[in-house]
Amino acid sequence: MALMPVSDALSAVLAGAEPLGEELVALDEAYHCILARDVVALRTQPPEAMSAMDGYAVLTADADHAGAKLKVIGEVAAGRPFDRALLPGEAARIFTGGVVPEGADAVVIQEDTIPEGDHVVITEAAVKGRHIRPAGVDFREGMVLLEAGRRLSDRDLSLAASMNHPALPVRRRPRVALLATGDELVMPGSTPGPGQIVYSNGYALRALVRSEGATPIDLGIAADTLEATVAGIRRAHEAEADILVTTGGASVGDHDLVKRALEAEGVEMAFWKIAMRPGKPMMHGRLGGIRVMGLPGNPVSSYVCAMLFLVPLIRRLLGREQAQMPRETALLGRDLGPNDLREDYLRARLEERADGTLIATPVTQQDSSLLGNLALSQALVIRPAFAPRAPAGSSCEILRLPE
Repeated sequence: MALMPVSDALSAVLAGAEPLGEELVALDEAYHCILARDVVALRTQPPEAMSAMDGYAVLTADADHAGAKLKVIGEVAAGRPFDRALLPGEAARIFTGGVVPEGADAVVIQEDTIPEGDHVVITEAAVKGRHIRPAGVDFREGMVLLEAGRRLSDRDLSLAASMNHPALPVRRRPRVALLATGDELVMPGSTPGPGQIVYSNGYALRALVRSEGATPIDLGIAADTLEATVAGIRRAHEAEADILVTTGGASVGDHDLVKRALEAEGVEMAFWKIAMRPGKPMMHGRLGGIRVMGLPGNPVSSYVCAMLFLVPLIRRLLGREQAQMPRETALLGRDLGPNDLREDYLRARLEERADGTLIATPVTQQDSSLLGNLALSQALVIRPAFAPRAPAGSSCEILRLPE
């Protein structure tokens, strides 16, 4: 099979991917979910005119000059409205959040007054409307304040609560099952035996899945047998996964069994092998309603492929408007040689100059097993297939890595 261009592979991954169904979730569970429908305010905020400061509610006509003396007829605290209208010559002690009494049209802050028994002397003239929050100054009942497709932030949740919504209609989070393969893998904290390595891919992938608003399902590590690999794939069915991600076993060796296991279970392969570096041995197919992505076992290859293909797929299933991660322009920090038939994604350090110019300097060692370089990088420099030599200072495209 010929190597598939990256753009064609992404098109195949996203083909037919439609937003998942709607579910109602409590506000505390809605962070970073995607709204399925517009959300309207169920109330007006504030519902009535309220004081923005501690002071005295007055009629401007009575308090339009320093030295005015008014009779204090009571007080208004937040949640305890006054029981009658304010009459000429009267004032009401009022606290922040208190409902402005009927008749009052200004609040004089307490620093601009002198209490005298049951009266108050105004030392700074009142200004009509000052220190009063009008009814509906924030929003009014029926207004659309949160639109469908929005990824809910912490501030959005506060706004929704103020709109009187205890729960919100959101897109169901995709369920992403992750299955590692390989006899050589042992868990962190173990003592690796001869030829064994500590399993690391799943930790980055699960974190990436969670950060995109999906739910990771850890299927563990399958041994290098066809039976164990098939059993892992079947666990994805049992977990009702929307996406199955395998890591390792995607190459052409005798012990690389993922492709055989997937095909044995009826997966229709859309592609196998991509014209990119790192990440050439990547697979994609469909297993009924499950979208299958076979990532390489090398940790850098696995992560880069997840960035380029898994993240956009999750975003598409969530109904996000922007599926692909945005690309930016930078200047190369060092010379690069000509490229071959594969599109390169080079780990790079980013530096921002005082004028805002970004300098992207690819690390010198780009081996796909080197996690230290990946952890210290802030971006990937993208080099097209057959790109000519590029000197330092020339323009390049970058993809920022998540912080």
